[in-house]
Amino acid sequence: MIGRPVLWLRNFLALLPLALVLGDVTEDLALRYGSVIGGLINATFGNIVEIILSIAALLNGLYGVVAASLLGSILSNLLLVAGCSFFFGGLYNKTQKFNATGSQASGSLLFLAALGFLIPTGAALLFGGDGPGGTEALVLGISRGTAVILLLCYACYLGFQLYTHTDLFEDTPNDDDAERGSTGGPPSEEEQEPMLSLFTSVAMLTVITAVVAVASEFLTGSLEDFSKSSGLGEAFLGTIVLPIAGNACEHMTAVIVATKNKMDLSMGVAVGSSIQVALFAVPFAVVVGWATGHPFTLNFDPFSAMALMLSVAQVNFVTAGARSHWLLGVQLIALYVLISLAYYFK
Repeated sequence: MIGRPVLWLRNFLALLPLALVLGDVTEDLALRYGSVIGGLINATFGNIVEIILSIAALLNGLYGVVAASLLGSILSNLLLVAGCSFFFGGLYNKTQKFNATGSQASGSLLFLAALGFLIPTGAALLFGGDGPGGTEALVLGISRGTAVILLLCYACYLGFQLYTHTDLFEDTPNDDDAERGSTGGPPSEEEQEPMLSLFTSVAMLTVITAVVAVASEFLTGSLEDFSKSSGLGEAFLGTIVLPIAGNACEHMTAVIVATKNKMDLSMGVAVGSSIQVALFAVPFAVVVGWATGHPFTLNFDPFSAMALMLSVAQVNFVTAGARSHWLLGVQLIALYVLISLAYYFK
């Protein structure tokens, strides 16, 4: 019988070729529709599995698992994935540029989402409820109202990004691309042509997502059993390990395109995925719980809310100049390791 660590390693390695194919499909979509839509499609397909699994856990009353996995997904995308993209992209390219408008909009929305999680958490600690249900009813009402507002903000963000201000999100030209174009080297991104049709791209994304869903299910299942034998804490597994394992394919895609000096696409995958989880997946879980009678709230434990707020602040500092290099990647990865250490000893 195959041991649980070996089973986990096999499923993790199975994601590597899928990540390479997913990266090629995402690049092809970006050539056809731009990095914004390419990154959005990649993030959406990458998060579909996570959203489905979260809703299934919610309906089974596993509120702690839902909160830990979704929060961990935001942290891993913001710090680990973006950090690795900056680091490995910086090793291949001295300095990289990305869209300043997109970075500013993404950073402000992530800060809003962090505040949306912090307010119910603070209310649970500081407010007192005198009516039926006391503090729990108060926090539940605040969480549901906050979830609706965050969902509306995500809809506004999509409209701003895809409809009213699409010109502000055009791909940022790279110095390397201009140099290649002037010296007659390999074709730049603007000179390349998409190789796949839209139907083929969507079909491949669908198949890859289905295979990743199966591999992720084995990953999570083997990790749960492994945690019982290894003694690792549930907080560490749920917030750190499971998001990395479940989103490994999407994570590697962002790093791969960053090494090819396509930082707008890499940021669209990494930061765009964080926004989608923070402004859609988490509020959507609250609304689904509201509709099905499951009192899931945005009342995270205080340390998790603080870690998210500090992570968003650090990412905003790092991306303020709309340029990246490997040292900025080291800073983001270091913060993720610090948070991971805290969860490990929690």
